[in-house]
Amino acid sequence: MKVTVNIDCSPEEARAFLGLPDVAPLQDAMMAQMKAQMEKTAAAMDPETFMKTIFPAQAGGLAEIQKAFWAQFTSGNSKP
Repeated sequence: MKVTVNIDCSPEEARAFLGLPDVAPLQDAMMAQMKAQMEKTAAAMDPETFMKTIFPAQAGGLAEIQKAFWAQFTSGNSKP
């Protein structure tokens, strides 16, 4: 025998029914703090340092991709 029960309720209603705490205010506060810290850090860095911070392992790879694109675009196609 197979029984299926569908419950139609919002996440807030389910959380209240199960007795779980509402962590939305904590999450909002943490996200605001993280955003402020990221903006402060980004404003203090030049773009190259910022990119190297975000993509530390790929910084050399990005330079290689840029060189490859530049070589492709500057070589051009000599055929009419």
